[in-house]
Amino acid sequence: MNYTVEQLEKRLAKFSYTATAEEFNKAVDVAYGKTKHKYNVPGFRKGKAPKKVIEGMYGAGVFFSDAVNQLIDDSLLELEKNEEYGFIAVDSVTDVDMTEDGGVKYVIVMALKPLVKLGEYKNVGVAKKEEKVTAKQVDEFIAAEQAKQARFVDVEAAAEKGNTVLIDYSGTVDGVKFDGGAAQDYELELGSGTFIPGFEDQLIGAKAGEQKDVKVTFPEEYPAKELAGKEAIFACTVKAVRVKELPAIDDEFVKDISEFDTLAEYKADVKKRLVEEAKRKAEREYEDALVEKIVDASEVEIADAMINEEVEYMLHDFEHRLAHQGLRFDDYLKYVGMTKEQVAEEYKPQAEKTVKVRLVMEEIVKTENIGIEDGEIDARIEKLAEESSRTVEEVKKTLNQEYVNYIVNSVLSEKLMNFLKAANEGVVEEKKPAKADGEKKPAAKKPAAKKTAAADDTKTEEKKPAAKKSAKSAEPKQADAE
Repeated sequence: MNYTVEQLEKRLAKFSYTATAEEFNKAVDVAYGKTKHKYNVPGFRKGKAPKKVIEGMYGAGVFFSDAVNQLIDDSLLELEKNEEYGFIAVDSVTDVDMTEDGGVKYVIVMALKPLVKLGEYKNVGVAKKEEKVTAKQVDEFIAAEQAKQARFVDVEAAAEKGNTVLIDYSGTVDGVKFDGGAAQDYELELGSGTFIPGFEDQLIGAKAGEQKDVKVTFPEEYPAKELAGKEAIFACTVKAVRVKELPAIDDEFVKDISEFDTLAEYKADVKKRLVEEAKRKAEREYEDALVEKIVDASEVEIADAMINEEVEYMLHDFEHRLAHQGLRFDDYLKYVGMTKEQVAEEYKPQAEKTVKVRLVMEEIVKTENIGIEDGEIDARIEKLAEESSRTVEEVKKTLNQEYVNYIVNSVLSEKLMNFLKAANEGVVEEKKPAKADGEKKPAAKKPAAKKTAAADDTKTEEKKPAAKKSAKSAEPKQADAE
């Protein structure tokens, strides 16, 4: 088959094919051989009717589609073997038609491997910031641990903001109950903002045993469209009013929650852990900022087919995570009032960024000839064995090819990041702790917010569509962004 090639924008190549009448007729014969068993022809057993008889009964074009598909498959097989272009995916097949001499013509558009033009990736001037851990942060951590040890005591007094009420509730709109609008023995902290605006405020002052109708209006942007903007009445029964009692932060408290005997020892350990976490956080942010600057300085022309493939992967991953929560993707779409296409469209910017990061990092690996040396994979497997208290042989028995590939990519990503950090050693900037209340602070212009890109595709934090909400039933709870 003859074809012509035309380079299109966004790394696409257009192949215009023309098959002669002879080539098309051969494809028809192949299609007949593959599909003749599908046709019922009186006087013949299935699969035994001659081609002409089937064409006479079902029409001259009965094998046209199958024959054209055969020609297209042959063309694609030919293109895949051609190393000149670097194909990565089929973008489209269009303009299928007969030619005047009885042949066939069609167009195949192929997505080509992206072109990557690296910018500067050494000495790019990204500085590492290290957070100082303050006494206030240590106290806040311990206060959080104190809150975990709180106990709730039932009181006869009227409920106040900050108290927890145990309630039964049942909601109606225009006198009709709705799905998810009722619950029993629900513990609600007043002032937490858990329920829609106005609900919790109306329970302040209520006492145990009291029944009260709470009147609210669902927000216009409420995920359950049938409730958005509607007025509702919730019949509530307050079964208990509970006050939180916190334990004193002293040596006895420390003995109960840790292996230490004194508060001073515990504070020192907390500070040590917070310092370690601050270092890890600073390292992650440094890596992200470094990769972002390198990627921004590079030029990559990416075919839409490659971005769409990444979008499909992200959708599949999101659907898988929903399934782990016991939710079906179709039900989620109904709840947020979106189509799969709309969700996919919101994923596109992040998908494009993810693909660009991956392509730039791959180009640096190739340019710098970064590879995996003998023994590095075995060393990683030995580490896995040690962490899981198994022998190396036991770990190797459980490894499939997919996991081996994951280990290889992890080792390679780690070596790449170590290379980039070594090539970009910058000045360490220490972030000074906030001044104590009452101290004068110099006026300063707030810098513009800066977005952070992931260091590689194994670290990319997936940005979810803004419209996604927690797919719970339509209780009076204010839906949080997922």
